[in-house]
Amino acid sequence: MQRRTLISFAAVGSLGLALPALTQVLNLGDAINKAGRQRMLSQRMGKAWLALVQNVEKTSAQMVLDKSMALFERQLQELKAFAPTTEVQATYNRLDAAWFDYKGALVGTSPSRDNAAALLQLDAKVLGLAHQGTQQLEVVLSRPMGKLVNMAGRQRMLTQRMAKFYLAATLPVEATLASTEINKARTEFTTAMAVLRNAPEATVRIKEELQLADAQWVFFDAALQQLQGGSQNAKPLANVFNASENLLTVMDRVTGLFATAST
Repeated sequence: MQRRTLISFAAVGSLGLALPALTQVLNLGDAINKAGRQRMLSQRMGKAWLALVQNVEKTSAQMVLDKSMALFERQLQELKAFAPTTEVQATYNRLDAAWFDYKGALVGTSPSRDNAAALLQLDAKVLGLAHQGTQQLEVVLSRPMGKLVNMAGRQRMLTQRMAKFYLAATLPVEATLASTEINKARTEFTTAMAVLRNAPEATVRIKEELQLADAQWVFFDAALQQLQGGSQNAKPLANVFNASENLLTVMDRVTGLFATAST
């Protein structure tokens, strides 16, 4: 990949998924956005941890892991405080418990191949509960835009899930499962992009961002294809790591735009 075709990693750091200025959930659209971001963070943390196992973009991976953990922690407390129904509250209480176990695995042991399979099981549990909470909040909003916010937010998760499983497959840990999940996520991602692109609610700004996402997807998908070629050296792994961050940056903006339009 040519450097000029990619958003710089420094710019991605400003996505930050650093800690946004707002410290509370503003409305249901914002809640669905943040709930969906929790799904993404569950996979992003796993990706960063696996990158550390393989010494891929080590400095960036540690930054991604640290910032993602801090953001997940804060958003979890925000969502628990906002929970509009007892069912949503119960889901986030369960997510809090699952997060305790996942966080312990992320920071309690040094990243290693021996611990990778167990970590994947923990991130799957966190992902499942984060998804459940997002779905429940979409039902509470009960408007078509809520579905689009949820779908756009899920795209963020899929970028990180594909990169995570690429790193798992090349370790290798759960290689067969990883390959299957990458192909499944690829299909889901491209299908959802078409839905978002053609949604009547998509504004001109949203469509412009989706065009940028399409361009970034070309590079990310090309990096993922290197798995089939058997590439396991540092450069393809770094390409996947960075391309997933670049695409995430754009899809986070898209999700925010849909969330703002839902109010």
